[in-house]
Amino acid sequence: MDFVHVSVMADEVLSALNVKPSGTYADCTLGGGGHAKKIAERLNASGKLIGIDQDADATAAAAKTLADSPCGVEIVRGNFSELDKILDGLNIEKIDGALFDLGVSSHQIDTAARGFSYMHDAPLDMRMDTDKSFSAFNVINEYDETALVKIFSEYGEERFSKRIAKAVASARKISPVKTTGELVQIIERAVPKVSDGGHPAKRVFQAVRIEVNHELEILSSSITAAIRRLKTGGRIAVITFHSLEDRIVKNTFKTLAQDCICPKNFPVCVCGHHAEIKILGKAQTASADEIEKNSRAKPAKLRVAEKL
Repeated sequence: MDFVHVSVMADEVLSALNVKPSGTYADCTLGGGGHAKKIAERLNASGKLIGIDQDADATAAAAKTLADSPCGVEIVRGNFSELDKILDGLNIEKIDGALFDLGVSSHQIDTAARGFSYMHDAPLDMRMDTDKSFSAFNVINEYDETALVKIFSEYGEERFSKRIAKAVASARKISPVKTTGELVQIIERAVPKVSDGGHPAKRVFQAVRIEVNHELEILSSSITAAIRRLKTGGRIAVITFHSLEDRIVKNTFKTLAQDCICPKNFPVCVCGHHAEIKILGKAQTASADEIEKNSRAKPAKLRVAEKL
């Protein structure tokens, strides 16, 4: 299927990055190239856009989207945690801006065979990088019950994590859990019916996806690396879609915006830390008009910082 993904808060991102026509910008979560195309349209022949994504479908789609860009374009298949290595490989020392649009894309959710959605029956997969061998099948069938409780609780903030983990462990003793549909049925049987407006599998699927792709483990270090590659006055924009991501981004920005990070009970500063960024305003959210047109924009938060 075609790579379809509506870029969230596109106008806000362009404003946040304050794109310079001759600048160099890194879209660290390229997707189908929606945000990247809007950035590229503001660049001239001296400008450069680097697009990074670990999903082969995304890089292929983005190559078509960005084919007629007025600037130089480099598309790299990789993980944003490899930003330093990628920039070094392109002989780029500093950049003028970086964008992180976190989470799963609409294309990944809507492509049933990828196994990201609890609404379609498909093999338990959830790999953003399909060259990797480790998938949701490994998590569900190989992690012990205690590890499953921890993942469901921490990454999914699921209050029935113990019940679900116990049910999964029991089911796989009979036969491996191979599909998303089987997992959904196990969850539905384990969780009491509650009227909180959400499907009982939603949080578990989020948790498993985060575990499979190591999404939270690499986030703070990757944002820090991107900030340290910014030129003075360069900007970083990060879009998050759930509280776990947003908390990491908020705390990383806060730490890098402080002159001292010593414990509060220290009488004098001994860390020697100096602020690296200035946080630009509070987190922005999508407009009511955008949410009406694209419901997936509703939980989005945009945080922006400028390199000192």
